[in-house]
Amino acid sequence: MCEAGLTRAKNTGNILMKNMMDFCIGTPAFWLVGFGLMFGGSGAFIGKLDPLIRGSYQFGSLPTWCFVIFQTVFCATSATIVSGSMAERTNFKAYCLYSAMISLIVYPISGHWIWGGGWLSQLGFHDFAGSTAVHMVGGVTACIGAKILGPRIGKYDRDGKPKAIPGHNLTVAALGVFILWFCWFGFNGASTTAMSTDADLTKASLVYMNTNLSAAIATCTAMIFTWVRYGKPDVSMTLNGALAGLVAITAGCDQVSPVGAFFIGLFAGINKARFKRQVIPGDVLKLEAEVTKERMGIAFVNAVASVDGEVAVTAEMMFAVEDPNK
Repeated sequence: MCEAGLTRAKNTGNILMKNMMDFCIGTPAFWLVGFGLMFGGSGAFIGKLDPLIRGSYQFGSLPTWCFVIFQTVFCATSATIVSGSMAERTNFKAYCLYSAMISLIVYPISGHWIWGGGWLSQLGFHDFAGSTAVHMVGGVTACIGAKILGPRIGKYDRDGKPKAIPGHNLTVAALGVFILWFCWFGFNGASTTAMSTDADLTKASLVYMNTNLSAAIATCTAMIFTWVRYGKPDVSMTLNGALAGLVAITAGCDQVSPVGAFFIGLFAGINKARFKRQVIPGDVLKLEAEVTKERMGIAFVNAVASVDGEVAVTAEMMFAVEDPNK
């Protein structure tokens, strides 16, 4: 809904189909190949093939199929991130192949490094709910896709100056962001994988608090930045600020205090508003990425904001002060 609202009406069907196919292609792909590559075996770089997930796995108190469907949604999320930066200029058949490769190979291998016992996990890398494993992977892949495709037809005039191509429905875009915000409580909160003890409940409560606070602060920061710079708050930049705050807090929402979440959201909102080559008043995504010369709001939200979050959680873990409310 967010992507469809921020693009032209004539491309809505293509966008809806791409996002639907991300999940529908990703589900069997992850079941047949991806899950084994991610969680099968303890190799430093890759797991092993386990078609149909017939091997023996231990995920604490969670049944295997519960964990499988949870990770399937993460996998599909990583794939669907790519759609936004490649919107309005992607062949549908080619995109389906692109999506399948993310679910079959890209996400499972990078996920193995972080969550499957791979080399990053062995180094002590912390990513609680997918800031890097999901969002950075999707954001970097989005950058690669946009670079390959180039800008949309009509995005630049004969002098090379970018032109605004407004989306057709900010209401739908805003509703998409609200739904994503609500669903983030499921992503981050469910990553505790347990709610049976007082410690589990305390941890989940901190996760929920930090997730909401970071998103709210990033939203306010992006709104204020555009208000000061352009004389009025910008709707689309504010919406993207909310998503940047959600992505940034995802890595360390279980580790940082609410004060840490405040600053993570603050920096995510500032960077969202500043990380651009040129801002065009009225353009719905606002970001002219230097590497692709194309609007890359989705790529920023997921790639750069995830870096903000990982840096912040590393600093918090190195210089942590005990939260008296824990």
